[in-house]
Amino acid sequence: MAETLVLLKHRDVPGIENIDIYEQHGGYAGLKKALAMERDAVINEIKTSGLRGRGGAGFPAWIKWSGIPKDTKKPHYVLCNADEGEPGTFKDRELMLKLPHMVIEGMIIAAYATQSAKGYIYIRGEFVESARSIRRAIDQAYKKGYLGKSICGKEGFDFDLYIHMGAGSYECGEESALMSSLMGERGQPRLKFPHAPLPIHEGVWQSPTLINNVETYAAASQILAHGGAWYATMGTENSKGTKIISVSGHVKKPGNYEVELGYPVLDMIELAGGVTGGKLKAVIPGGSSVPIIPAELCKDFKLDYDAHQVVQYSMRTMRLPVVGSGGFMVFNDKTDIVVLMRRTAEFYTHESCGKCTPCREGTRWIFKILSRITTGGGLPGDIDLLVNICDQIDGRSYCGLGDAAAWPIMGAIKHFRHEFEYWIEHKRSPVGEDCLPPAPEPLNPLLTLTPV
Repeated sequence: MAETLVLLKHRDVPGIENIDIYEQHGGYAGLKKALAMERDAVINEIKTSGLRGRGGAGFPAWIKWSGIPKDTKKPHYVLCNADEGEPGTFKDRELMLKLPHMVIEGMIIAAYATQSAKGYIYIRGEFVESARSIRRAIDQAYKKGYLGKSICGKEGFDFDLYIHMGAGSYECGEESALMSSLMGERGQPRLKFPHAPLPIHEGVWQSPTLINNVETYAAASQILAHGGAWYATMGTENSKGTKIISVSGHVKKPGNYEVELGYPVLDMIELAGGVTGGKLKAVIPGGSSVPIIPAELCKDFKLDYDAHQVVQYSMRTMRLPVVGSGGFMVFNDKTDIVVLMRRTAEFYTHESCGKCTPCREGTRWIFKILSRITTGGGLPGDIDLLVNICDQIDGRSYCGLGDAAAWPIMGAIKHFRHEFEYWIEHKRSPVGEDCLPPAPEPLNPLLTLTPV
């Protein structure tokens, strides 16, 4: 199966990041079409398309757009979540770098549909080149009349767009933490609905706020240009359109690939040139927070929002998402899964904002136990202890970071428990001595675990 290029169709056109070249290839046609429609009709096009959020959650975009209040007593805001921090995911970076006007166009369309006068693109601090590309594109859009007062001659529609650079916190990819950071507060999550108002009613600066991902806005520009019905012809019944998949790991041709949702996992590997350095052992299909899939099960999964992996958590069974943010990581049979999980746990431990106890303490304990196992000090009860800790984190954290830390560990224990057991019994890697990692630096020497 080949790619289906919609968003990335013109990414290799020389100068496509400049507004004149972008317009020559259909740029801003979607915006002009939207401005000739009623606001509700624009939202109906998004509804017809079946577009779901491309940041990982897969929430229907039209529900967010239609939820913004009709009155304008309070200012309305449009935010773009460009804080792409999920390990293995790098699609938004390329969209901003090569196709910045597509993202901006989608945001202007969203602003028109939601009666918003201001927008912010919250960009991950490390994405300097992408931020510069977006900055140039914004300046060009102002000069062409696509931003500012009376956009494209539409009286009463004014929209200003700003960039806000983050400080590199993974936590700020969570929408409420992003809004807190944007307002100058500490980048930590807020209380969620139903205990707190939905962001569409009271988000940034306690005003109605629409927040979507970079890829979601880019898709909106194409949906308005070609029609929601056209977009809905691609994908599956419940997962419409295309998805950009960031492929990395042990493959010949790592990079971003755009495919229709419902694309088979094994075909995705072949599209990226196949496995290198050995046979296929496992795939993490949607970023590091998604449970790992062993090679023998890959044939059963497709990349869409209906695909879920069943994982047992102590006394309960969970259905965990597969597609996630689209960070598709491939591992050959020389990969030590326990070491991989230790590195994953180290990331989430470092990125926990510390606001809630389950995540703050649980992620640290997961990392310490995995460090103990991979340095020869594993105990017979460590696997069950990991399961118990993950069970106490999942669903009990202030935001999804706790879930993201627990899910990959639980998936690895389900499918590769024998490797954990081998490490504990033999005090070495099941795939060779060369995989034995150096002893990690303890996060706090006073809290280092020691065998008892």
